[in-house]
Amino acid sequence: MKSWVLVSFLVLFPGFLPRASAQWVPDPDFDFHVQKGIDYTNNLEFEKANVEFAELVKMKSDHPAGHFFLAMVDWWRILLDLDDDSHDGEFFDKLGNVIDMCNTRLDKDENDITALFFKGGAIGFRGRLHANRNHWIRAANDGRRALGIVQKAYELQPNNYDILLGTGIYNYYAEVAPERYPLLKPLMWFLPKGDKAKGIEQLHLASQHAKYAKIEATYFLMQLYFYFEKDYVAALKLATELHKGYPNNSLFHRYLGRAYVTLNRLNEAHGVFTEVLKRHNESQVGYNKAAAREAYYYIGLYRLSVGQLEEALSQFSFSERLSREIDKGTPSGYMVMAILRMGMAFDLSKKREDAIQSYKRVLALNEFEDSHKLAKQYLEKPYGGN
Repeated sequence: MKSWVLVSFLVLFPGFLPRASAQWVPDPDFDFHVQKGIDYTNNLEFEKANVEFAELVKMKSDHPAGHFFLAMVDWWRILLDLDDDSHDGEFFDKLGNVIDMCNTRLDKDENDITALFFKGGAIGFRGRLHANRNHWIRAANDGRRALGIVQKAYELQPNNYDILLGTGIYNYYAEVAPERYPLLKPLMWFLPKGDKAKGIEQLHLASQHAKYAKIEATYFLMQLYFYFEKDYVAALKLATELHKGYPNNSLFHRYLGRAYVTLNRLNEAHGVFTEVLKRHNESQVGYNKAAAREAYYYIGLYRLSVGQLEEALSQFSFSERLSREIDKGTPSGYMVMAILRMGMAFDLSKKREDAIQSYKRVLALNEFEDSHKLAKQYLEKPYGGN
């Protein structure tokens, strides 16, 4: 989560694009391809998205839109599997090209709103990937540069709903993140003060009214309600909306299941993750090993809740096995919790020695949430009182 927070509030995404204007959209046909491409990207239909954005480049090669959105297709490929860095080089090259194009425009007109948006977006996404790769100095520097561009764009078009995405993200996380993670406070000495309530309001406005940043704003709102505000009803509403609009987006799909879990609606979560696992087995784009690992874990949680202990053990075992394939260095929370849940299932099955071995395995791993506390508790007294 620390990594995610840094990505979210230091490295700002100042909005996909401004509302349609003659300055940035040459004609309605150009705008039509932008909209179609964005929808294809959000639905993980990458080849179709590439066709639309390549058409933008063909129509107007000196305009940054097509080049920027081609990079965004790469961004979604990266986001689906952050352990795979094979797309990084091409992604950085495309963003560098966008920045160069925007600089050329800004040399002619420093208030070129189109150039400001695309340059800010390119720098912001570059910084987000630097943060994901633990390149913190580069990430923070890009975040600082992106913030300046957001502020200037806001001054030029304060009533633009798409701009509110960037300002909303900053206002929210600039207040919340330092409170949650004190180590971030020194970084805020050089940046403006945040306003959580205003940030939420701005993100809602962008989510409801933005032309191009609507989905990104909705996604950020869902995440902040889920991770920070702990308003799982609001998170479920937004996850449902995103999944309905883009049913092939595996991240939106998985958040829907997570929201059901947090609300203890395990039967509905089971249905979601059963479908996630089915799509993984069919090799659907985005439904990778990480998605399967998560699905196995939550299906196991449902099986445990209804007393189907052998099935639960099997699902947790699959989740652990995939974690061993996926995890690099530090074991993931899924691995830790799968082993803990296996111990609980063994206890309920009256297999005390197997349960003890599971709890000891948990204690040998790094702590995740209350994993050590619970493992020690169940070592002293069997889970379920067996």
